[in-house]
Amino acid sequence: MELFRICEDLKNIDGLHLIFKIVKGIILLNNTQIFEKIFGDELVWDVIGSLEYDPEIPHNQCHRDFLKEHVVFKEALPIKDPFVLSKIHQTYRVGYLKDVILARVLDDATVASLNSMIHSNNAVVVSLLKDDSTFIQELFARLRSSTTSGESKKDLVLFLHEFCSLSKSLQMVQQHRLFRDLVNEGIFDIMADVLQSQDKKLVLIGTDILILFLNQDPNLLRSYFTQQEGIPLLGLLVKGMLTDFGDDMHCQFLEILRSLLDSYASGTQKDTIIEIFYERHLGQLIDVITSACPPISSSQVVNKPVDFDGNAENQISVKPEILLNICELLCFCVLHHPYRIKCDFLLNNNIDKVLFLTRRKEKYLVVAAVRFFRTLISRNDEHLMNHIVKHNILKPIVEAFVSNGNRYNLLNSAVLDLFEHMRKENLKTLVKYVVDSFWNQLVRFENLATICSLKAKYEQVLENCGTMSSINVLDSRKRVDDRALEKEEEDYFNGDSDEEDSASVSVSHSPRQVHPLLSNGSPASYPSLSPRSGGLVDYDDDEEDEDYKPPPRKQPEISDGEEETFEAIRLKRKSTKEEPELIKKQRVGKNLKPKEGVFAALCSNLCQAVLPSKRTAISTNMVSSTTGLKNNSNEENHQVEGSMNCSDKCRGSDDNHRDKVPTTPRDCSDSLCISPDNGQPSGEDCPLTPPNS
Repeated sequence: MELFRICEDLKNIDGLHLIFKIVKGIILLNNTQIFEKIFGDELVWDVIGSLEYDPEIPHNQCHRDFLKEHVVFKEALPIKDPFVLSKIHQTYRVGYLKDVILARVLDDATVASLNSMIHSNNAVVVSLLKDDSTFIQELFARLRSSTTSGESKKDLVLFLHEFCSLSKSLQMVQQHRLFRDLVNEGIFDIMADVLQSQDKKLVLIGTDILILFLNQDPNLLRSYFTQQEGIPLLGLLVKGMLTDFGDDMHCQFLEILRSLLDSYASGTQKDTIIEIFYERHLGQLIDVITSACPPISSSQVVNKPVDFDGNAENQISVKPEILLNICELLCFCVLHHPYRIKCDFLLNNNIDKVLFLTRRKEKYLVVAAVRFFRTLISRNDEHLMNHIVKHNILKPIVEAFVSNGNRYNLLNSAVLDLFEHMRKENLKTLVKYVVDSFWNQLVRFENLATICSLKAKYEQVLENCGTMSSINVLDSRKRVDDRALEKEEEDYFNGDSDEEDSASVSVSHSPRQVHPLLSNGSPASYPSLSPRSGGLVDYDDDEEDEDYKPPPRKQPEISDGEEETFEAIRLKRKSTKEEPELIKKQRVGKNLKPKEGVFAALCSNLCQAVLPSKRTAISTNMVSSTTGLKNNSNEENHQVEGSMNCSDKCRGSDDNHRDKVPTTPRDCSDSLCISPDNGQPSGEDCPLTPPNS
C-alpha cells in the first residue's frame, strides 16, 4: 500500500494499473483472514484507492470521494461502542466493493464469501445493540416523547426498521428473544402512532415493521390485538387499506390483515380478532364498494356520476386498486370463515353490494366481482344458493357477460368458467336458476361449448327430477303393497291351520260316525294319523323311492271282485308314475283347500266300501291322510298316492280284528282315484264299491 501511495503521488499510471491487478488477485484468493486484514480500518481506503485504476476503464473512478463526501452516516441515536461503529462502516464498504467496484470481475465463490462476511457483521452489530439495555430504553423513550421533532422521529422509525431487518442475521432463538423484548418495550404502541402519521412514507415503514413481526411470530401481534389497547390498531390497518398512497401504494395492509385473519394459524387469539373484524370493519369495506360504484348502469350516469349520498366526487375518490384489494380480502374471508361471513351476507345482503363492481368501467374490477362470486359458490352451501336464487343476485354478472358480447377477453373467460363450475360441480339449483331466468339472453351464445353443456345439464336435471318423482310414486305404491302383503301373511299365520280346516270340513261332511266297541263294551281308540307324527311320503324324494323295493308281505285273501278292482287301481298308479317330472311341476303352487271336504267324504266312502266292518276307523285315518294330500294335485292330472306309513298304520289298527274281517286293502290310497279333469272321483277309473261288498 505504501508503493501505491508513491505511484499515486508520482502519477505513475502504469504502476497503478499493475497494483490494481495485484490487489484484484489478492481479493480473488477468497481467503477470510485476508478479507479481515485488507478491509480493516488501516488498509481499506488504500485498497479502495488502488481499485480506482482499472486499466480497462479509460478514466479513473472516484470511489473514495463518493464514500467520504456523498455517503453520510446518520446516527438517529448515538452509538457509543466504537467496535459497533467499525463493524457498521466495514459492512457498508464491503458491500460497496462487491456491488460497484468489482461487480464485473468477482466470481461466485468470492461473492458468497463477501456476503457471508456482511451477514456475520450484521449479526454482531445487532447482538451488541440488543444487549445494551441503555440503548434500547433510550430509543423507545425518544419515540414516545412528545418533544421529539417529526424529522428526528422519522429517523428513529427508520433506524428501528433497519434494526429489525438486520435481526434476520441472528439465529432463530435469538431473533425470537429480540422481538419479544421489543414487544415488552411497547413497539406496537409506537406503531399505532406511526400509522396515524400524515407522512405516508412513514406509515408504509410502520407496516413493514409489523410484517417483520408477523413473519417471525404472528402470535406476538395477535396477542396485542386481543387486548383493549390493541383494538384501535386493527382499525388503523383497515383504514390504511382504504387510503390512497399515490405512487407508493402497496399491499402491506392486505397482507397484514390476511395473516391476522388466517383460520389455519395456531393460537387462540385468532377467534377474537375475527370476531372484532366482522363486527366493526367488514361493513366499512362493503360501504366503500357501494359508495365507489354507481347505483345504476354506467351508461346512464356518464354525465351524472353520483353515489348513494349524492356526492359526485366520492365515486371517483376511491382508487380501483383499493377496490381490488377489498375484493381479494373478501375472497380470502369466504375461504377461511365460510360460516361467519355467510351469516353476514344473508343478514345484510352484502353479496349484491359486492357485485356493484360489475358496474365499474374497469374490466379487471368486473372480473374481480365474478371471481368473488365463483369463490362464494365453491363452498356448495345450500342456504347461500337459495339466497342467490331468491334475490336474483346473478343478474348483474349475466348482464355484464351479455354486454361484453363476443369479445374474447378475461371477463368472457371468467363468466364461462363460472358456468362450467356450476355444471361440473352439479349445482342443480344454480343450473336451473340460470337457464330458467337468463336463457333468453344466453341463447345468442349457444355456439359456445360451455353454454351448450350448461343447457344439456339443465335438461338432464329436469329429466332426473321427473324420474325421481315417478320413482317416489312407485315407491309409495310399493310400500302400500308390501304392507298389504304383510297383513295377509299375519292373517294367514294368526288363523287356523290347513290341517284344522280340512279336519273340520271332513267332520262336517261325515257327522254320522259309528265308533266300534271292543269285546268289553268300551269304545275302541286308534292312534292319531297326524301328518307330522308318522309323516307322509316326501315328494321331493319320489325319484329316489322309485327304486326302493320293500320286502314281500303276507297278502291277505281277497275275493275275485276285489282282485279285479285292485288290479285296475295298480294299472292306474303305474301309468301315473311314468310322468314324475310333469307331476312335480304341476304340484307346485296348487291349493285344493275348497275341495278338501269332498275328498274327505270320498275317502271315507271308499274305505267303508272296502272294509265294511272298519268304516269308522278308516274314515278317521282318511281325514289325516287327505290333509297331507291336499297339496298333491294339479289342473291336468291329479294323482293321490297313499303312503306306506299310512297303510302300515291302517294294517296295524286292523290286527285286532283280523279274525273278524278276512280282507283289508294293502294301501289306504289304493281305493282313491281322482279324475284328471276336475279332481273329482271318477267311476270309470275305479268302482266305488267292490263287487262282493
